[in-house]
Amino acid sequence: MEHEFWHERWSKKETGFHEGSVNKFLHDHWPELADAGASAQGVFVPLCGKAHDMWWLHDRGHSVIGVELSEIACKDFFEEAGEKAMVHPGEPFTTFKHDNLELWAGDFFQLAPGDLKHIRLVYDRAALIALPPSMRKHYVEHLTAIIPEGTRILLITLDYNTKITAPPFNVSDDEVQELYAADYDIEHITTNTLASDHPFTKRKGLIGATESVFRLTKR
Repeated sequence: MEHEFWHERWSKKETGFHEGSVNKFLHDHWPELADAGASAQGVFVPLCGKAHDMWWLHDRGHSVIGVELSEIACKDFFEEAGEKAMVHPGEPFTTFKHDNLELWAGDFFQLAPGDLKHIRLVYDRAALIALPPSMRKHYVEHLTAIIPEGTRILLITLDYNTKITAPPFNVSDDEVQELYAADYDIEHITTNTLASDHPFTKRKGLIGATESVFRLTKR
């Protein structure tokens, strides 16, 4: 998606994709990903928005870097939690820092390997599914280039049959294999059918939509 699309969504507060609570799959499956001794390891959250999940990770002892295109989302993240952040304008990122939690406002594709050299874990609930098919291969290639070998990813995807032209987009389990198999060990953890009264299925009129959870390890 073009930058203007996301800036407009945030400026108009058209953020139906934002979850107002900690994601249940993060809560249930993160301990398996971040095993004993990993609580202090760095976590990267691409296309993070203002997800509450980052506070949850922070509260468990992780240093967290989230990258988000919109400065509005970064400001809202701290303001809604009643916390203050040190703001450091710069290029290509303006950084918002509180304790060991940082949000970098800017383009994900401007990240370099040196930026994430301490990262060992990645949480992707809203990055891959935010991108149209034409951008996903580029996203995975760039992520692979900037994270260290051995980094583990908790990936959550969404799949449905209805044609929708705005994110979150559908990503099938087969597409996950196509995108990641060359560079990652892939473990499918679970697939869950969204209930008919789930906010997303109700809003989009979907039937049979599913969420899948994967554990990936970069080789």
